[in-house]
Amino acid sequence: MTQTYDVILKGGTVVNQDGEGLRDVAIRGGRIVELGSFDPSQAGETTDCTGLHILPGVIDSQVHFREPGLDHKEDLESGSRAAVMGGVTSVFEMPNTNPLTTSEAALADKVSRGHHRMHCDFAFWVGGTRENVKDIPELERLPGAAGIKVFMGSSTGDLLVEDDQGVRDILSTTRRRAAFHSEDEFRLRERQGERIENDPRSHPIWRDEIAALQCTQRLVGIAREVGAKIHILHLSTAKEVDYLLDHKDVASIEVTPHHLTLTDEAYERLGTLVQMNPPVRAPHHGERLWWGLEQGILDIFGSDHAPHLLEEKQKPYPASPSGMTGVQTLVPIMLDHVNAGRLSLARFVDMTSAGPARLFQTALKGRIAAGYDADFTIVDMKRKQTIRNEWIASKCGWTPYDGKEVTGWPVGTIVRGQKVMWEAEVTTPSRGEVVLFQDGLPRA
Repeated sequence: MTQTYDVILKGGTVVNQDGEGLRDVAIRGGRIVELGSFDPSQAGETTDCTGLHILPGVIDSQVHFREPGLDHKEDLESGSRAAVMGGVTSVFEMPNTNPLTTSEAALADKVSRGHHRMHCDFAFWVGGTRENVKDIPELERLPGAAGIKVFMGSSTGDLLVEDDQGVRDILSTTRRRAAFHSEDEFRLRERQGERIENDPRSHPIWRDEIAALQCTQRLVGIAREVGAKIHILHLSTAKEVDYLLDHKDVASIEVTPHHLTLTDEAYERLGTLVQMNPPVRAPHHGERLWWGLEQGILDIFGSDHAPHLLEEKQKPYPASPSGMTGVQTLVPIMLDHVNAGRLSLARFVDMTSAGPARLFQTALKGRIAAGYDADFTIVDMKRKQTIRNEWIASKCGWTPYDGKEVTGWPVGTIVRGQKVMWEAEVTTPSRGEVVLFQDGLPRA
């Protein structure tokens, strides 16, 4: 029989927009060519996926890989290695590096650094500021740009845009969906006295639910006023779920595994290791987030992977930085919830591939269909595994889930037809490319 394909994924359960079932996937030139049943002799390589589920490649649209400027914590190579080790095939990286990603030159520098050095495909958020507002219509459409990201709560230097007029100016110029860190900076400043020295349990008291809700209400009002599309990152409060129920026409919503999995009791066990912005909160917030997920109010999962070295995290609160690893554990943590019956596998797929592709208008990614990039997250839904610090590929080498047993595990990561990770080993040299967007400028 004539060799027709480069690779065949054989005997797996394909999960996609039309359900799930046993099907082979044929790949040629980095793209999906056909779904069906194929003889191994039709391809140069066959990967046996018997007993495994073949999912569309997971897209993590919120990661901080720290390069340039903070490379000692993470860099584009190590962060993307962690991504593919966890089954993630594409990432959108955040702009709070040094220098900030706020110009065409800074974006081009990151794209150059990532090309064929990152293990997964990639795009970069461009920071929206008062200084670059006039350039936003072009910046958000440049090759490699995921869109505009705005910090309304404490962040890095010039990336903070806390006032309504500043946000209004930015949203008046955007045409793509802009992403927001939504915490009210004015309330955070007023409440700094709520922080208790060396007591990270005071973190969610300082950065309380009112700070989050007030900012989200302001943001939605401005978006309606100027006719903009917004994306609210890392939703963390019950009241925001209830409020946003009535504003889905303008606002999409991301939720993180840690806000769905951890509660404020974790401060007793892990201290500053679970210090995040916005914070991990009391259990009723997580319960309402789960309700919002069940009702379809929440749109996508994002890890908010934000690594710091252990010695940095172990500084006494509040000198300790906020952030934790997450890109490598997104898939196993959420698959464990699937196996526990908290969400379906189809919903997981929608939240990790189809959802990000739909919201951010990626081209050729987000589903298993002929003509699309051959990006796959291959998982063993029955495998029990214990997450360990030693497994974490990030430079910082730790996870708040150390010692947690999960059911459901990423076995393989395939990016544009290349088997990048298989059974916890990176198997292919890095060949990461920029993600293409339907409403962006074409790749140069």
